Amino acid sequence: MIHRCTWAGNDPLYVAYHDQEWGVPVHDDRKLFEFLILEGAQAGLSWITVLRKRENYRTAFHGFNPNRVAEFGEKDIVRLMSNDGIIRNRQKIQSAIGNARAFLELQASHGSFSDYMWSFVDGKPIHNHWTDRGDVPAKTPVSDALSADLQKRGFKFVGSTICYAHMQAVGMVNDHTTECFRHAELLGSA
Repeated sequence: MIHRCTWAGNDPLYVAYHDQEWGVPVHDDRKLFEFLILEGAQAGLSWITVLRKRENYRTAFHGFNPNRVAEFGEKDIVRLMSNDGIIRNRQKIQSAIGNARAFLELQASHGSFSDYMWSFVDGKPIHNHWTDRGDVPAKTPVSDALSADLQKRGFKFVGSTICYAHMQAVGMVNDHTTECFRHAELLGSA
């Protein structure tokens, strides 16, 4: 029997996300931008809600191309607000556009968004060894620092809890519980 983190449950979409993506180190800027937008959209909602809308987000946000999203204006906001395939929250939509602009500025000043993000963990994943999901923190001093720096650079919907979820999603942190088969796999690939 395969042991997974309890949060993965039985939903096939959630299980696939857990088994194939969550905690896998991501260094591709566009993929990091995708997770940044999705994590911001998730604020106050469950992650499965966002996963179910992910393909619609990909279409609505032009494959998470930050250059295209940065060019969105009021007409695009109106279009997105009428798209029931995404989370229709004006502040979250506006933040995605503003975050695309801030993302491009940060990318230009640091060479890549990946280099910037990974600098917060010295370029390598933090491997935690939690035995119980209840032990996993919602935020850490590292996510506090990342959040503060992103906010200083004009990003929105990047509080420390969102940043920590982002760090978990993109493999900056391995928070699979120790009994989960992915913990050892990710630890072995470090």
